[in-house]
Amino acid sequence: MKFGIIGTNWITDRFIEAGRTVNEFELHSVYSRTIERAQSFAAQHEIPNYTDDLDTFLSDEAVDIIYIATPNILHHQQAIQAMNHGKHVLCEKPIATSEKNFNLMYQAMQNNNVFFMEAMKSIYSPSFKKLHEWIHDIGTIRRVNFHYNQYSSRYDKYKEGIVENAFKPELGNGALMDLGVYTISPLVNLFGMPKTVQATGKLLSTGADGQGTIICNHHYMTSVLSYSKIIDSHLPSEIIGEEGIILIDKISAPNKVQKLNRQGDVIDELVSDKLPMSYEIAHFIEAIKNNDEQALNLKTSHETMKVMDEAKQQIGILIK
Repeated sequence: MKFGIIGTNWITDRFIEAGRTVNEFELHSVYSRTIERAQSFAAQHEIPNYTDDLDTFLSDEAVDIIYIATPNILHHQQAIQAMNHGKHVLCEKPIATSEKNFNLMYQAMQNNNVFFMEAMKSIYSPSFKKLHEWIHDIGTIRRVNFHYNQYSSRYDKYKEGIVENAFKPELGNGALMDLGVYTISPLVNLFGMPKTVQATGKLLSTGADGQGTIICNHHYMTSVLSYSKIIDSHLPSEIIGEEGIILIDKISAPNKVQKLNRQGDVIDELVSDKLPMSYEIAHFIEAIKNNDEQALNLKTSHETMKVMDEAKQQIGILIK
């Protein structure tokens, strides 16, 4: 499968590194807004074709899949444009900035007989997939604590009065969109859409949220989802049942997961041994080859958008 790349940043660097460990992954082209950046990125990663003309880039019949890693606010527009050119799309999280925009993307997929998928690396790792089995082993689930608190490398500059993209809501950025999504997506993937959502957060002077907490209720359990770009935390996430506990080292990229009994003894564990993004890439390629729309987890992406829309409204985040 030949990939075209939109977005020339550190996320794309990691994506390419992971992709090169996957059979059938082949880099074909890269697009950037400036020819200088396109050329330098192509040289850095040995990509044979580059351009600053988006229509030329998308019209290349050799390209099978477009990978999008641009600011969040551009995701749905660029994905729809790519699908209208007959390309499959693997789009970085969050796949869109609202349920409305997600629905437009889904319609474009249907209209063009192509596939699109959110590059939510966490839910495709073997460690995360094991959770679907283990949640039936620990009794009735009563509480879920998922968190992703990571002090942004750009927050120090923000405190000095220099506002970079990470804290610009006009680009669709902020703690909920950039980090909170990593707590919501696994929740709805494992347990479905919550019955109720209560959200609170800290808005910064730019209007971007620096951190937040979401409390979700299913009919049998309560989930506490916390995320921040202005503090760090190194505790594991956990799923707590009446008969046991599941520990997850990092909910954004599960590597080591452990199943414990109520007394805290480890009774099983699994470690994923590949680069986290490699699993999503391999999964998407297989979904296309097998023409398997169910494998795209679009229900998870859709329900994640619904939870995020509700949280945005309650917190006062002005991202459409």
